[in-house]
Amino acid sequence: MNAGYWIVAGLLALFHLYGGGVKVVRSRERLRPMMAWVDGMPMAAVRAIGAVEVLGAIGLVLPPLTGIAPGLALVAAIGFVILQVGAIGVHLSLGDRRVALNVTLVLAAAVTGWLATAWL
Repeated sequence: MNAGYWIVAGLLALFHLYGGGVKVVRSRERLRPMMAWVDGMPMAAVRAIGAVEVLGAIGLVLPPLTGIAPGLALVAAIGFVILQVGAIGVHLSLGDRRVALNVTLVLAAAVTGWLATAWL
């Protein structure tokens, strides 16, 4: 179960570290080609979502790795489930039906959360 956690959590953390980092540093114009939804959001909200993603990625990896408050990995995984469910809602409200990636990320975060319960 430990190896399974590190594989799924590592991939999820890498995805959100990149996606969140991009949201934090790029301009709206540079984000628009890959994230059309940024036009309907204030940049402060986009940057906040990016920061949450980066912090969540750190929360998946650092606590179990150091052994300090490893239960925070479960909190990070639950946070990613909530984040992606919200993202699905935003996509659907904008008429964008391409939510397969978001559904996959919800499932990956749920599996990561389940595997993280080993440290509780």
